[in-house]
Amino acid sequence: MTSLCEVLERIAVDAGEAILGVYDAGPNVCYKDDQSPVTEADERAEAIILERLARLFPHVPVIAEEAVACGNVPDISGGSFFLVDPLDGTKEFINRRNDFTVNIALIERDVPVAGVVYAPAQHCAYVAADGRAEKLLFGHGGAIEKRETIRVRPRGAVLTAVASRSHNSSETNAFLVGHGVKDCMSIGSSLKFCLVAEGKADVYPRFGRTMEWDTAAGDAVLRAAGGSVVRLNGSQLAYGKRMQADDCDFANPHFIAWAANPSVP
Repeated sequence: MTSLCEVLERIAVDAGEAILGVYDAGPNVCYKDDQSPVTEADERAEAIILERLARLFPHVPVIAEEAVACGNVPDISGGSFFLVDPLDGTKEFINRRNDFTVNIALIERDVPVAGVVYAPAQHCAYVAADGRAEKLLFGHGGAIEKRETIRVRPRGAVLTAVASRSHNSSETNAFLVGHGVKDCMSIGSSLKFCLVAEGKADVYPRFGRTMEWDTAAGDAVLRAAGGSVVRLNGSQLAYGKRMQADDCDFANPHFIAWAANPSVP
């Protein structure tokens, strides 16, 4: 993998250590204007990520969840920028489950070209760059014990889906029935993309609200592993929508993440 990917890995691991410190002590929970929860872990992790990215990539703007919530939205008209979700799966984190992640992605011309999804409580990460995806397993002190290339699996006659634990919907259930899905795993955060990327599931349908920072790093991993993330009209999910329309925020349209043979529902 590239040195960029190694840098992003290290930043994510350091942010994850800050998150685990709060996780072990028990977080204090506040609520943003949209009633989504936020903890000091989100804020500490984002501060680490923003400081490191600003120092190492001073000319690349960063769109980060908590900064945007405070009105800090840098100009991304240059076409390249980072998308950061310091703690995806905050509800899982608050409820002391282990499926929460740190997410950092590099976007170039609307496409996530590199990214890292780090699950600190599971001691693993998924990284992507240069069209290659890997899974990392960590040992004591954050040292990488194993690094392996991952690929999506071929599409079989019966599909296995992965869906949100906290944000399921009637549209999701209708999709599963309509596509003959026999098995569905529920998990939080961007790990859903990663399960498809490493060949443990075939599809991840999302009909609820997501933001670009929620999906970019997982999308990068899945694309590099041979998968695809498409809108309901069949087009690829794109990033930097605020750059394309003054009245648009960073919300995603509904999408389907496929391991192979994507189709329009």
